[in-house]
This record gives sequence, C-alpha cells and structure tokens, in this order.
Amino acid sequence: MVCRQCGIEIAEKALICYKCGTATQERKVQPVTLAPKRSPWLVMIGLMVVVAAVVAMWQMDLWPW
Repeated sequence: MVCRQCGIEIAEKALICYKCGTATQERKVQPVTLAPKRSPWLVMIGLMVVVAAVVAMWQMDLWPW
C-alpha cells in the first residue's frame, strides 16, 4: 500500500504511515461535539443580581462590615 500523503510504501495492514503519521483509513467514530458555551447575557444577569443583593444589604445596614 502507498501512503496517500507522502507516497512511501507501507504495510497493507498499517493503520498509520510510519513516516508522516497520516491515517490509512477514515475515522470509524466521529469526534464528540462540545456543548455550546453559556450565553454572556446569562452571566451578566447573574452578576447584576449579586450586585443588587449587595447594594440592598448595604442600604438596610445588613452588611457585615
């Protein structure tokens, strides 16, 4: 068998080319796709809720300092 990348002769049962590392067959299992990242809006809303809670505690003299 001949490597499709570098053209060197390799064994018939080879999984990869020993010279360039190119796979001799297509992938049998496709890579897993990652879940989408969180929306920046969700992070901003969470941050706003925390800031509002701190301001409310400070206004009601519940802040520990």
